Amino acid sequence: MNSAECIMEVPIIGISRHRLGVDGKGITSLVAFHGCTLHCRYCLNPQCLVPDSMCLMMTPDELCDELMIDDLYFQATGGGVCFGGGEPLLRSDFIREFRSLAPMAWHITVETSLQVTQKQLEEVFPCIDHYIVDIKDTSPDIYRRYTGGQVERALGHLQWLVNEGVAHRIVVRLPHIPDFNSDDDVKRSRRLLENMGITHFDEFNYIKNIKLSD
Repeated sequence: MNSAECIMEVPIIGISRHRLGVDGKGITSLVAFHGCTLHCRYCLNPQCLVPDSMCLMMTPDELCDELMIDDLYFQATGGGVCFGGGEPLLRSDFIREFRSLAPMAWHITVETSLQVTQKQLEEVFPCIDHYIVDIKDTSPDIYRRYTGGQVERALGHLQWLVNEGVAHRIVVRLPHIPDFNSDDDVKRSRRLLENMGITHFDEFNYIKNIKLSD
């Protein structure tokens, strides 16, 4: 392995194959990166924030070779690869290199909170076919209490994507979050996002995980 490949090696917490109807069109494989900019209270993948979490260290070439086993499924169904995490756009250089190696028929989707820099968003923009944007809630207070972050940054990046003409390729997730937002909060968020130009939404209910004592 040369030095360039070493630089591009990143930690991946898991690869889930043969997914249908959850990551966009067709059959997809979900690639979950380690690392995130948020600390969501009901995080589904808390291992992405654990420093010593067990990860696969892979280069773009190695990942492409790993996923090539499903090339027939991807091309026959219009599917491809969904990058999640964690926050996949923290690995924008990796995704850009992967896109240059993978068959162009593979659709590339990202599941993102958009809590990254403008540079990272712009770097990966030419490589992405679909965006699944996890906004949580547009209220700055609710968002801060639930994620520890600032929603204004995510909304600014979302508006940039809309201005670039890709609103039709964006699905915004608006969860109903126990103890954090109400049905009215979700409706308010949806109205604000519709006014921004978003037309596709995924509303669903979070199920609160209760940790039982020993």
